[in-house]
Amino acid sequence: MKFIQTDLKDAYLVELDLRGDERGFFARTMCREEFATIGIESSFVQQNTSYSAHRGTLRGLHFQKTPHGESKLIRCISGAIVDVIVDIRQDSPTYMQHQMFELTSRNRLQLFVPKGFAHSFMTLEDNVEVSYLVSAPYTPSAEDGLRYNDEELGIEWPLPVSVISEKDASWPLVRERTHQLY
Repeated sequence: MKFIQTDLKDAYLVELDLRGDERGFFARTMCREEFATIGIESSFVQQNTSYSAHRGTLRGLHFQKTPHGESKLIRCISGAIVDVIVDIRQDSPTYMQHQMFELTSRNRLQLFVPKGFAHSFMTLEDNVEVSYLVSAPYTPSAEDGLRYNDEELGIEWPLPVSVISEKDASWPLVRERTHQLY
């Protein structure tokens, strides 16, 4: 695997090392030892899959409040998404900055998102499936999020939102919050 540092501290794109022959290819998508060489947490406890039927579906921006923060390793296994992460670690030099990545079943890129980031994605095609590993079990009482269209975040989504949950559409704006995000 090749680890590509993003503009946001501790977040990486992970490029697979495809080993191919006449049958197709083989690649590791996660290796604890390789992740450890650059200090990436790789003690994943859960794997999730998300299917979205319609182009322009938006999920997030989600995170788990401390001490239930979770790292994620995200991969689009069918179709294409734009994945957006926001650094919400108050002591980070990239605090409240975001970055956008295109993950597709064709480019096979993965995104490692460390604890203390809000995460979201928008589908660029119909019939998209995303799979991701997480380092902590889902804790409903720790669930939180940022509003996808908060002007303070300045995220420019590539498509109009066609489908979004009521919860994701109504997370509080950053300026409305009375507590530290993470």
